[in-house]
Amino acid sequence: MLSAINPSALKKQFPIFKRKIHGKSLTYLDNAATTQKPQAVIDTITDYYTNHNANIHRGVYQLSQEATGLYEAAHATIGRFIGASADEIIFTRNTTESINLLAHSLPPLFGKRNELLLTELEHHANLVPWQQLAKRAGMQLKFIRMNSDFTLDLADAEKKITSKTALVALCHVSNALGTINPVQKITQLAKAKGALTVVDAAQSVPHMPVDVKRLGCDFLAFSGHKMYGSTGIGVLYGRKELLERMPPYMTGGDMIKRVSYHDAEWNDLPMKFEAGTPHISGAIGLAAAVSYLQKIGMENIRKHEEHLTALALEQLKKFSVTIYHPGINHGAGIISFNLRGVHAHDVASLMDDHGICIRGGHHCAMPLMKKLGIPGTARISFGLYNTEQDVAAVMIALQSIIKKFGVKV
Repeated sequence: MLSAINPSALKKQFPIFKRKIHGKSLTYLDNAATTQKPQAVIDTITDYYTNHNANIHRGVYQLSQEATGLYEAAHATIGRFIGASADEIIFTRNTTESINLLAHSLPPLFGKRNELLLTELEHHANLVPWQQLAKRAGMQLKFIRMNSDFTLDLADAEKKITSKTALVALCHVSNALGTINPVQKITQLAKAKGALTVVDAAQSVPHMPVDVKRLGCDFLAFSGHKMYGSTGIGVLYGRKELLERMPPYMTGGDMIKRVSYHDAEWNDLPMKFEAGTPHISGAIGLAAAVSYLQKIGMENIRKHEEHLTALALEQLKKFSVTIYHPGINHGAGIISFNLRGVHAHDVASLMDDHGICIRGGHHCAMPLMKKLGIPGTARISFGLYNTEQDVAAVMIALQSIIKKFGVKV
């Protein structure tokens, strides 16, 4: 299947690709960690600071009104992108903060339910906050098992989601294995038992169409820097009726409607959860990134990355590698692998000598690596600007590494 977009043309819209790394053209394949930024996003952020910089919601002068309008429009733009309303979009710093907000503010909604259910595939950001909540509140933490093919065991999920389950939290796409989890099916199981659902969508929102209503989740979190926006801006989607019932995570300026010396009344959504001066430029830049993605088309991006993933999987099988990926039918554009007898950090370091950026390590998924019986993996992760030539560059570099270490093919 040929790509539905022209990645070589898109790459020219990202100024960082003019750089040379160790005298070689930059091949960037660590998109699961963060993405590069298109000139359109950079220009939008520059324009804000050049022409509209002011604090929001506080000034009656024109600059403040302009900044407020741009910031509030960002809520609406991002809401439409995932099928939500503007007041259901909370700006945070990142996915991690979004999930920590939930771990702090959701317990009053749990009632007498005392079990939290996660999966064995989770990033630390969707594990540690719930782990610590379980310790604080005396709740039981359970995990949906992973099958030997790196997919989730749905029968185990059905067995473990019960009337005791307060919450089911899972990643949409595993950042370590690329597994696309059956979120819609699991949210249906949870809803049938009255449990709340949280989806870590950091690895899905930038790469495929995501609609919160279709997924059926109660909450969904993702990060701007993984979807061609700036660092320090994240998004939490929550169903309005639930957000209204939750206490705020932080208190202070702008999330207050009325204050006396002895009491306070919280502001309307989304300001209730956006205490203090927010990352205004980041939100405006993220809205520009969303507009950029929409012009390309999320279906086109998904098809393009699927094509590159299939190509890379086929090429990798020619080498002495162990691949940790569920296959093209169940996986996204994230491929973890290990070269026989060579540490993942060495593979990543030697790739850098060729101007290639990949990740080596446990990918903030240490329990998963322990389950797999390995210290970590080398990881390739694709973005909309990656090309078939990028895949070829990895294979050439891999041949060089194999020769250097004397690995038998």
